[in-house]
Amino acid sequence: QSRATSTFLGHDNIPRLGLGLAALGRPGYINLGHGKDVVDASVQGMQQAAFEVMDAAHAAGLRYYDTARSYGKAEQFLSEWIGVRNPADLLVGSKWGYRYTAGWCIDMAGAPHEVKDHTAAHLSTQQEETASLLPNLNLYQIHSATLDSGVLSATDVLAALERLKEQRGWKIGLSLSGVGQADTLRAALEIRTSDGKHLFDSVQATWNLFEQSAGEALLEAHAAGLSVIVKEGLANGRLTPRNKELPSLLARHAAALSCSVDALALAAALAQPFNPMVLSGATTPAQLLSNVTALEVCERLDPQVLSELQGLVEASGVYWQKRSSLTWN
Repeated sequence: QSRATSTFLGHDNIPRLGLGLAALGRPGYINLGHGKDVVDASVQGMQQAAFEVMDAAHAAGLRYYDTARSYGKAEQFLSEWIGVRNPADLLVGSKWGYRYTAGWCIDMAGAPHEVKDHTAAHLSTQQEETASLLPNLNLYQIHSATLDSGVLSATDVLAALERLKEQRGWKIGLSLSGVGQADTLRAALEIRTSDGKHLFDSVQATWNLFEQSAGEALLEAHAAGLSVIVKEGLANGRLTPRNKELPSLLARHAAALSCSVDALALAAALAQPFNPMVLSGATTPAQLLSNVTALEVCERLDPQVLSELQGLVEASGVYWQKRSSLTWN
């Protein structure tokens, strides 16, 4: 059986690589070297670049596109691309809970690029905005749910999400972030709708060779029937040659497999037993096409090699500390 496709959000034979739009809808992002990839940081220039990556992704067979209200103009770009291209068989996910505050700036002088607001009032506003841009939305996710934010115990929010499920026909998910990913996911798996079913149909988590702490909880979610989505499979560029301290083990195995380092890192995520949809965060068509080869690399990834690669794991606290020190560029 091929590892390249699976059932996702109730749809069969969906390629297990998707496109994440976090770096495509705004001029600044934290990925290593992101600024070098942005040729024209005007709105029109960013839109054209986003269209080129979405075109390349669709031509390569990718069918799941993942965005958020707070990714600058990413929802708008995706909406306009769908309007112009009218692609068949597309699955679209978005997220609510953060507001984009950078105003198209890259250097915010320490001020946040996004502000969290997990209230029912904010959900009400953002779901209307998303629905107007993406009327054929398949999946609506809480953006970076944490136990600290209280969103999973906010009965008004949970009731509103259940209503969206019923009235709009959306699948409901949550994305995770930080050292508490596993604890947050386990709390989410306890939440039921009024008819006793899981409220959440999917979970999106950070999993990569440096940060593997959510793995067991993701396997529990998979066993419970949730679709699993992996974000930051390349650790914001730290699992690519842009990292000056890239582990030699990774480069060595990539050379032995005649593949790119990024493809091998993503293949390691694809090979996990929780059978994830793995997002490419590509900013250019060339990056996207390199990422896509992960589907083929995964088919021939030896379990012994995978085990060695998973030895690159960092302590979760160390990983998130390093991530928080990445600069927007």
